[in-house]
Amino acid sequence: MSDISTEPTHLPDGQDARVVSDEQHGESPKAVIAAVLANIAIGIVKFIAAFISGSSAMVSEGIHSIVDSGNGLLILFGMKRAERKPDLAHPFGYSQELYFWTLVVAVMIFALGGGFSMYEGISHILHITPETTLGDPTLNYVIIAISAVIEGVSLSVALREFNAARGDVSPLRFIREAKDPSLFTVVLEDSAAEIGLLLAFLGTLLGHLTGNPYFDGIASVLIGVLLACVAIILLRETKGLIIGEGLNGEELRQLARIVEANPNVRKCGRILTLYLGPHDLLVTIDVTFEETAERSNIDHTIDAIERAIVSAFPQTTRIFIEPEDLELTQAAAKRATEIIEAAD
Repeated sequence: MSDISTEPTHLPDGQDARVVSDEQHGESPKAVIAAVLANIAIGIVKFIAAFISGSSAMVSEGIHSIVDSGNGLLILFGMKRAERKPDLAHPFGYSQELYFWTLVVAVMIFALGGGFSMYEGISHILHITPETTLGDPTLNYVIIAISAVIEGVSLSVALREFNAARGDVSPLRFIREAKDPSLFTVVLEDSAAEIGLLLAFLGTLLGHLTGNPYFDGIASVLIGVLLACVAIILLRETKGLIIGEGLNGEELRQLARIVEANPNVRKCGRILTLYLGPHDLLVTIDVTFEETAERSNIDHTIDAIERAIVSAFPQTTRIFIEPEDLELTQAAAKRATEIIEAAD
C-alpha cells in the first residue's frame, strides 16, 4: 500500500493551483482594503457628529465603523498569515489561520459592535428625563448622507468580488458553501453598515418630528441587534470551516467519475476531502486497480488521476491515493454513496 502526496505541480501549464484558484475566486483583499479605508474615515466623522449632537444612534454607528475597521485589519492579517509555507510544526501549512481570525472578527462584532451599541442605546433610554432636549440634527443628516455614499462605494467593491466568485449560485447558498470567508464577511459588514445608517437616520428623524428622545435610543439598540445577527451568521459559517469542510455531494461524484474514467481503475472507493484553507484542498482516495495493470502502469495511472483532479479542482494542493482490495473499496463506495444521498 502506498500514499501518493502531491503539491500543486500537476497543472498542465505548470501554474500553481493556488494562483489559478485566486483568479477564479477574485482578489478578495481589494474589498477588504476598501472597507477598512472607508470605515476609518466614516468612524471619525460619526463620533464628531455624535459629540456635537449628543445622538446615541450616531455613537452606535461610530462604534460600528471602528469595529468594522478593526475587523478588516484582522481579516487582512489572517490572509497574510495564511500564506506562510509549511514547516515542521505545521506540515500542512497555515491556511486555516484565516478561519481563526474570521472567528475572532465574528466575536468582536457580537461583543464590541452589538454589545456596546445595545448598551449605549439602553443607557440613553434610561437617562431620559422630562428635561431632556434634542440637539440640532442637521449635522447628523449630513454625516449619515456622506457615510451612506462612502459605504455604498465600499459595498459595491465587495459585491463585485462577491458576485464574481459566486457566479450563478444564489447568495445564501454561496455564503453557506464558500470557503473564503473574506468574500462574504465584507459584504455582510457593509450591508449591515448601510442598514445601520438607515436606522440612525430614522431614529434621528422620528425623534425630531415627534419630539420624542426615545427614538434615538431605540435606533441604537436596533443597530446593536443588527450587528449581533451579522455576528451569529459569521460564527455559524466560520464554525463549519474550522471544524472542517470538504467538497459537496455533486463534486464528490464528479471526483469519482474522474478516477473511474481511467482504464486501469476498476473501482473508486472512499473519497475524503478537507479544505485546509480557501484555496488549499486535501484529497484522499481509495482505489482498486485492474488486476492486469502492471506496477509501472499504476504509477502512470496515479499521475494521470492527479493531473485530472487538479485540472478539475485547481484548489487541490495535496492528493493521497491508496490502492485497496476490491471488496473493501466497494463497501466504502457504498457507504459514501449513502452519506452523499442523505446529505442531498
